[in-house]
Amino acid sequence: MYLSYFGIRVRDLERSLKFYTEVFGLKEVARGDHQKYGAGLYVLLRDIKSGQKLELNWYPEGSRHATPYTPGEGLDHIAFVVDDLKVKYKEMLEKGAEPTDIDPSETGGWLAYLRDPDGNWIEIYEHDPAKSTGDSIPEGY
Repeated sequence: MYLSYFGIRVRDLERSLKFYTEVFGLKEVARGDHQKYGAGLYVLLRDIKSGQKLELNWYPEGSRHATPYTPGEGLDHIAFVVDDLKVKYKEMLEKGAEPTDIDPSETGGWLAYLRDPDGNWIEIYEHDPAKSTGDSIPEGY
């Protein structure tokens, strides 16, 4: 058994596709339309470096899956490793990510949280334990 991908619900497929491809560099690997089955449209994205996959799911009005939701709704956050937290954080804000109420300086400067266009939390962090404030980073994190 292995983890294949995880999917998130989005309100505007093209907006979210642009966000995840331009801000994170994810590449589109598949796209589909399941509206005839009562579902919606999806786009599967892949991180070239890690191989991890993210599926963006959009459901039209009338689909049983097109229900109101609270951002995150069980999904806590999506995490990305970055080379330089300060540079990437600033770049992401400039490209449309929204800051959260957690200031990166509160985390010792090695991790930060932002929101995607649908309000889902995204964690970015440097994989450098020397930059942490004493909290240990689990092996392989």
